[in-house]
Amino acid sequence: MSPKRVLLLTSPNSYRTQAYVDAAGRLGIEPVIVVDLPQLLAQEWNYALGADFGDPWKAADEIVNTLTKLGDGVESDIRLDAVLALDDGGARVAALVAERLGLAHNDQMASEAARNKFRMRTLLSSCGAPVPAFSEFRTDDNMKAIIARAEEEIGYPCVVKPEELNGSRGVIRANLRCELAAAVRRLTALIGEGQPFLIEGYIPGVEVALEGLIDRNQLHCLALFDKPDPLEGPYFEETIYVTPSRLPQDVQSAIVDATENAARGLGLQTGPIHAELRINENGPWIVEVAGRSIGGLCSRILRFGMEVGNGSSLEELILRQATGLPLENLERESQAGGVMMIPIPAAGILRKVNGVDAAKAVAGIEEVQITVRLDQSLVPLPEGDAYLGFIFARGESPALVEESLRQAHGFLQFEIAPEFALIS
Repeated sequence: MSPKRVLLLTSPNSYRTQAYVDAAGRLGIEPVIVVDLPQLLAQEWNYALGADFGDPWKAADEIVNTLTKLGDGVESDIRLDAVLALDDGGARVAALVAERLGLAHNDQMASEAARNKFRMRTLLSSCGAPVPAFSEFRTDDNMKAIIARAEEEIGYPCVVKPEELNGSRGVIRANLRCELAAAVRRLTALIGEGQPFLIEGYIPGVEVALEGLIDRNQLHCLALFDKPDPLEGPYFEETIYVTPSRLPQDVQSAIVDATENAARGLGLQTGPIHAELRINENGPWIVEVAGRSIGGLCSRILRFGMEVGNGSSLEELILRQATGLPLENLERESQAGGVMMIPIPAAGILRKVNGVDAAKAVAGIEEVQITVRLDQSLVPLPEGDAYLGFIFARGESPALVEESLRQAHGFLQFEIAPEFALIS
C-alpha cells in the first residue's frame, strides 16, 4: 500500500516547515514541499518545487503541471492526499491546487478572506460577528480626506493595518489626528503607494489566542492561550503565550463559540485555524481568524493525548485530519505550557548574545532557542517580521510558567550595534 502523500506550501524562511516534515515522518506520510520562489531560484535553494505565490492562479497552474509530469502525465497518478499551506501567503494557492486535484479544501474565497483583513472584517460584519467599526483606504489617498473620513466613521483611538501582512507588521494605534497621519505615512513607507489598508476602531481588553482544528465542519478547540503582557499599542508585538487560559470557564466557552461562528462566517470548513480575540465587558471580539496553525516555533509547547505515550504534536493532528487518518485524543496535556517570542529591543546589527545558559537553568524552562544569526540586521516592529528567538517552559500552573519565562528572559542580553558601524 502506498504511503499517504501531502503537498506542503511554504515560504523560504518559514519556522513551520521542519515541524511538519518531522511530523510527516513520524506518521509515515511523504511530504512534497513547494516553496514560494520561482522554480529556478527554488532549485538553487535545494527545493525540488517552487512557484510564485503572489500570483495564485499562475502558481496553481505551475504546481499542477509539474505534479502531472511527476505522475507520468496522468493527474490521478499524482496520489496526493492533501494540500496544506503552512503560511498565510500560500492559502489561496493551496485551495486552488486542492480544487483542481479534487481534494478536500477550504473554498478559495474563504482562504482569501482568512488572510485579507478588510475582506475578513466585511464578511464577519455581514454575519453579525463582534467586530469594530472599520473602513478601507489607499495609501495614495489625500491625507486630509483619510483623516476626515476616519474621524467620522471610526473615531479615536483607532488602529491602522495593512490588509495582508501578518505578525502585527504595520499595525499602529493612533489616539490623535497627528498620530493617525504619522501612522499612515509609516505604513505607506512599508507597503508602498497605491496600496489598500484598513483603519478600524481600537478594541480594549485582554487578548487571547485560540488554536483549533475544523473537522467535518466542527471546530475542536485544541488550546486557548492567555497573552499576559498588555497589547495596547502603539505597536502590538506579541511576547508571551500561556495555556491553559486562566479566564473563567464561561468566558472561555464564549470565546470558543465566537471563534466557531466567525470561522463559519468566513466559510472555513476544514483544517487548522489560529484565532486572535479581545475580551472586555461586552464579551469576545474577533481580531482575526487565520486558516493556518500558530506561527513561529510556538507549537512546540503543545502535546496531545499524553496518556497513550509521548503524545502527538500539533502538526501530527493537522496532518492526520488532512489525510484522513484517524484523529486520536485531541486533549492537550494537563501540564501548563508557555512560550515567549523574544522581542527585538532596537534596530541594528546583532553582535553578541549573553545569558543563554543562565536562562536555560531557570526552573521550568525546557529550551531557549536564538533563531537570528550573529551579524544579522535587526528590524523591530512595526516594520520587522521576525523575533530574536523563543523561550519554552512547562510547569504546574500557568502562573509558574509565566514567571519562568519572565525570569529566563531577564537573563538574556543582546549586544546590538548601530547599522552605520559596518562602514568603519
